[in-house]
Amino acid sequence: MARTRVKICGITRPEDLQAVLAAGADAIGFVFHPPSPRYVDRPLAASLVRRVPPFVTRVGLFVNADPAMVKAVLAAMPLDVLQFHGDEDAHYCEQFARPYVKVARMAPGLDLVEFARAFASAQGILLDAHVESYGGAGKTFDWSLIPGSLPLPVILSGGLSAGNVGEAIRMVRPWAVDVSSGVEVAKGIKDASMIAAFVAAVRSADAR
Repeated sequence: MARTRVKICGITRPEDLQAVLAAGADAIGFVFHPPSPRYVDRPLAASLVRRVPPFVTRVGLFVNADPAMVKAVLAAMPLDVLQFHGDEDAHYCEQFARPYVKVARMAPGLDLVEFARAFASAQGILLDAHVESYGGAGKTFDWSLIPGSLPLPVILSGGLSAGNVGEAIRMVRPWAVDVSSGVEVAKGIKDASMIAAFVAAVRSADAR
């Protein structure tokens, strides 16, 4: 049985971090993009990151950030993976000596195979809905647009929730799924029961 990995993104509070850990998520995302309602400043993020136990991946999310800012964050806390949501090229992503994931915003006409080849050094490609702002804004996209075979692991995002993640997994068979707004009661405020239901829905889909 294949196991779909689960990342819960946009953690801003200790109690939400504990809920994510209790639910058994594989990775936790911290947003370092100041315009985002899920942004965490460096001292808060460092305190949260250091509470993450072994074997849970700590991910830092950046959008067109100044390289000096990314390096300052890395100096302040032990992040495992970087996630780039903006217009960064592969050369930019590679400069931090950390594994990284590159986000593909699913705009009409995007050639995902070529996109993945352009970021061959990435650990994976995260597929998100294309909206005016960076991030999927809780919107889904047409999963049938995803090619059946890509040269990198696929992380599926964009409008996922406990109600639709099972269908998404059965249709796409991604390496991992990534959720933020789908487990929130307000922007940046997670709900423990919604997190648990999301993880349970992923596990149920894997078992089928």
